[in-house]
Amino acid sequence: MPCESSDPLDKDSEPFVEADPTGRYGRYDELLGSGAVKKVYRAFDQEEGIEVAWNQVKLRSFSDDPAMIERLYSEVRLLKSLKNNNIIALYKVWREEKNNTLNFITEICTSGNLREYRKKHRHVSMRALKKWSKQILKGLDYLHTHEPCIIHRDLNCSNVFVNGNIGQVKIGDLGLAAIVGKNHIAHSILGTPEFMAPELYEENYTEMVDIYSYGMCVLELVSLEIPYSECDSVAKIYKRVSNGVKPEALNKVKDVEAKSFIEKCIAQPNARPSAAELLRDPFFDGIVDDDEEGENNENNGTGRIVS
Repeated sequence: MPCESSDPLDKDSEPFVEADPTGRYGRYDELLGSGAVKKVYRAFDQEEGIEVAWNQVKLRSFSDDPAMIERLYSEVRLLKSLKNNNIIALYKVWREEKNNTLNFITEICTSGNLREYRKKHRHVSMRALKKWSKQILKGLDYLHTHEPCIIHRDLNCSNVFVNGNIGQVKIGDLGLAAIVGKNHIAHSILGTPEFMAPELYEENYTEMVDIYSYGMCVLELVSLEIPYSECDSVAKIYKRVSNGVKPEALNKVKDVEAKSFIEKCIAQPNARPSAAELLRDPFFDGIVDDDEEGENNENNGTGRIVS
């Protein structure tokens, strides 16, 4: 197994501050992001020669909360079973007993999360926004049609990640996801208030809560404004959502087609289309992402001879 040189004269190499038990993955000191639960560092896979993300959770922070520890393990177990171009891939997981940390290696998205990426690139065409939105939807469709069904429950633009050089987006942070049975019903109240569907508060909901959150993501992408930013407390957001008051940002959307599409997503639960149905919506007419272009090229004979 290749490992980093320990030669002190090798000043050109960037030192690892930590390695996994096999020595394959090395962690750098560079922090890519942090949240309430975990920190994410830049790391390197010496076997494949690629950069990866090293996710680290200090379990002692949750020693009094076994439910939180179980939720973290659930994220890892869940990620391991998922294989989709629009879902962050997991490569390895282990628990480091000495420092009581849970570590897992995932693929890295070079341009960070979609919220920051959109703030950085304020002048983006509607076509580009649709391409990003379509990819998120393809990831949701995969989760919702997975057996068993998976509800993300915390979809927002900070949990979607970007490879800006190829315009690819991927859903991540599945720590609050729920695996549900054939009735597709879950009960816990979890999520980010600005993006939480009203029925989430009633503790009786289906994967349609993700469609609502997705609609709020599209609203943020189009308006460059986090939904309900006019509210200065969670209580006020809850009151507005519960009373069916739409976020003020929706009134600022000038594109009639985009506004109509968002309104479909945040409609009452029984009126919301599924992810599969939304993928067929006229909103995406003419929007082909790279995966589909590859398939079309092959079928059209640019990649192979078709009889």
